[in-house]
Amino acid sequence: MEPDLHILLLLLILLVRSVNCFTNPNDYKILDDFRNGLENPELLKWPANGNDPCGPPAWPHVFCSNGRVTQIQVQGLGLKGPLPHNLNQLDKLWNVGLQRNKFNGKLPSFSGLSDLQFAYLDFNEFDTIPADFFNGLSDVRVLALDENPFNQSNGWVIPSELAECTQLVNFSCSNCNVVGEVPDFFGRFSSLTLLTLSYNELSGEIPSSFRDSMLQILWLNNQDGGGMTGSIELIGTMVGLTQVWLHGNQFTGTIPDSIGGLTSLRELNLNSNHLVGLIPLGLANLNLRLLNLNNNMFMGPIPKFKAANVSYDSNSFCQSKPGELCAPEVGALLDFLHDVDYPERLASQWSGNDPCIGPWWGITCNTRNQVSVINLQNLGLNGTLSPSLVDLPSLFQIHLERNNLHGVIPANLTLLRSLRLLNLNGNNFEPPLPRFRDGVKVVTDDNPKLILSRPTQSPSPVAGPPLSRSPSDSAKPASKNPPSDDDHRPLIDSPPSYGKGLHSSAPSEQPKHEKNSSVVVVVAAAAGSTVFTILAVLLAVFCFRKRKRTKMANGGVVIHPNGSSDHSDTVKIAVADNSYALEAQNGSGISSWTTDGLHNSEVNDKQLIISLQVLRKATNGFAQENEVGRGGFGVVYKGELEDGTKLAVKRMESGAISNKALDEFHAEIAVLSKVRQRHLVSLFGYSVEGNERLLVYEYMPKGALSRHLFRWKSLNLEPLSWTRRLNIALDVARGVEYLHSLAHRSFIHRDLKSANILLDDDFRAKVSDFGLVKLAPDRDRSVATRLAGTFGYLAPEYAVTGKISTKVDVFSFGVVLMELLTGLAALDEQRPEENRYLAEWFWQIKSNRETLIASVDPALDAKEDIYESIYAISELAGHCTTRDPNHRPDMGHAVNVLSQLVEKWSPFSETDQYSGINLVLPLPQQLKGWQAEGDTKDFSGTSGDSEGSIPAKPSGFADSFTSADAR
Repeated sequence: MEPDLHILLLLLILLVRSVNCFTNPNDYKILDDFRNGLENPELLKWPANGNDPCGPPAWPHVFCSNGRVTQIQVQGLGLKGPLPHNLNQLDKLWNVGLQRNKFNGKLPSFSGLSDLQFAYLDFNEFDTIPADFFNGLSDVRVLALDENPFNQSNGWVIPSELAECTQLVNFSCSNCNVVGEVPDFFGRFSSLTLLTLSYNELSGEIPSSFRDSMLQILWLNNQDGGGMTGSIELIGTMVGLTQVWLHGNQFTGTIPDSIGGLTSLRELNLNSNHLVGLIPLGLANLNLRLLNLNNNMFMGPIPKFKAANVSYDSNSFCQSKPGELCAPEVGALLDFLHDVDYPERLASQWSGNDPCIGPWWGITCNTRNQVSVINLQNLGLNGTLSPSLVDLPSLFQIHLERNNLHGVIPANLTLLRSLRLLNLNGNNFEPPLPRFRDGVKVVTDDNPKLILSRPTQSPSPVAGPPLSRSPSDSAKPASKNPPSDDDHRPLIDSPPSYGKGLHSSAPSEQPKHEKNSSVVVVVAAAAGSTVFTILAVLLAVFCFRKRKRTKMANGGVVIHPNGSSDHSDTVKIAVADNSYALEAQNGSGISSWTTDGLHNSEVNDKQLIISLQVLRKATNGFAQENEVGRGGFGVVYKGELEDGTKLAVKRMESGAISNKALDEFHAEIAVLSKVRQRHLVSLFGYSVEGNERLLVYEYMPKGALSRHLFRWKSLNLEPLSWTRRLNIALDVARGVEYLHSLAHRSFIHRDLKSANILLDDDFRAKVSDFGLVKLAPDRDRSVATRLAGTFGYLAPEYAVTGKISTKVDVFSFGVVLMELLTGLAALDEQRPEENRYLAEWFWQIKSNRETLIASVDPALDAKEDIYESIYAISELAGHCTTRDPNHRPDMGHAVNVLSQLVEKWSPFSETDQYSGINLVLPLPQQLKGWQAEGDTKDFSGTSGDSEGSIPAKPSGFADSFTSADAR
């Protein structure tokens, strides 16, 4: 009897358990609808005839409690299809992981899922988000919607219903077509620590509700449609911030001093905005992992940063090296600019350490190279008049009329001994009015507060008569010896009479018996002064021309090969007569020129014509022993000037000249004469004589990256270490980022590859070969162009449609990253078919970490301490080579990722899933088609190679100069 009782109890237990665990029928139906709507349901591995997802055994990826589905975790399975419209009837769901699939169609509403805490829907293809999606999500903590093309035609505004989700900790919606302004309710969420809204079309300012927010990660970068605007002052109040990405917007104003108090901050990206002013010392003293200030209008000295990785290219600093102070005159002008809130028009023009050289708009200097005139009238300047102008002792005229200046006129300006005119007409200055000495004209018309209180004047710091004269003062003689200096002659003639509001020491009436003698004296003095002035001018012109002729005899032109203004870095090169004008892409034509004589001039970014005679001498008559490469372009030579400066000279052979070849010859000059950056190879100049066409570059002694990756054994070179490869990748990324977004125009390289990446003695990389460069279209648009480039590096959309955007360079960069990882060339016909095309094969092996590590270049002898950085580079390479160009990152993102790896060899931060990148596979089957069409399209058939600064391996050159490689 007892055994029977045991059996009965056991059956009862099993029955109760089965009743408790049997899946709710409605939950099963929704999961079944989900499975049946997929194009590839087999990836779920759910039993075909099963009707009990909760089990036992439970279906894969499904988690239950008491027979109700609580979690669905199918991330990264590659599932494709729509979701069931009634998914929100799974009302016990608290965790949904659908990210990194290919779900499409309309995203079902999550309205009413009050238990939901985590919803990962990012990196899919949903095209619509319902208006009531966020209703009732009262307990949600994480919402990830990144990389979904919601409402592509018009975009969508984050609805106000999201304000009810007060428990939010993370909200990410990068690259999902959000428009409008950032909702202010985000600033009121006390638990919110992560907000990423990159790559949308947001506008407006950072909401005031963000003041004192406890956010830790804030990404608002790369907004289309003009971007976000306004000040970034609020950032300094958010003391919990660790990562701030604001680049690619239209933010204005200065960096707040309070940012120095953000001691938890590790990454700050402010590049590509309109920020102005000096860099706060508090920011420089922060121990940041990454600081990017590129492409703004920051001024003053470059501080010594404590940041591990810092970049500050394309700004208006007065010096090129950290810690060096500005010249006193520059400091005074920057103080003036500070007090008028750094107007963008001036901040963009006032650059460098000498206001008498360069585009210092509104500043005029005398013959002694001292600031003598400030002419900034009618610019809408707001602020006060800086007392620092007293540090410009040669100031002769100050024109600040018709602005919005206020406050008092600094009394110390009366100390300016050379000042003759101070025009403050049409402002809003307040009394008291300082007493300037005799001979100074002070115009204060249309300053209402001054007009009402004109009798009141402040004492001058120096002794002198009052500025305003009452009628009773008119009989007093003026100063007999006012300061005079021919160097301070005004550029604008003074008015013949003093109008209202003008205070000066006007000549008083003289007794009649003194008038005639005074007139004679004045006329004689004036005539003598005029004759003396004319003689002085003629003498100066004579001396200047004589000096110029002397320099012509020496022959040479000062150029700055590194784009620097430091004269210690200059190189002297003899230059042919400048009557020849190169036809650039926007030029008007080619005129004739002669080489009879040489002359000397200083060149900054102007195109340089270099004498063929000099190049013959530098290359020993283009001797064969100086050859470093030969191909369709002609021959590449290494040359050396008399002072030891080494050059690389590309010489086009006469048989290679064609209209297309000349176009590319001109294109390379047009680009490299306009863009200078330390990661782009520098163009020294060019030569055109008869049928000769030559380009002259800085010499890169380590040659092309391809030599060190694919031929290091045969060339008896040391293999590149992992550290050097990371640094090379970062250098290239920074160079291409400059071309895309930091130069004065946006350029597309179109032929980025390891053979066009050159290395200097320290293995620092520079991008070269700009014969195929095109101007980039606005933002993410593409433009059709004739197909050109190199097999293995071509982006799919370019090969198929011929349309390009900056994202074709991103694809090529991804392939270069693959080459750095594997040591394999992008295309090698000698390899087996399965890995002949590197980009195709790499996508197949990168997801499996063991396979990936096994595929790393054996020359690296990879150890575990670099595995994480290898994984990160692999992931970045995949992002860059994804099929859809809209899902590739921009080069700024690549710089950010690589900067961190160069520092620590560690993968990107835990928020890399929000970086705005897709992992859709490319179309490898199209690669063979591209090659098959190679005889009708313009390609370089191999990856090429370089010796010195130009490709040296014959197979690395195109078949003729008419090819796309332009080498």
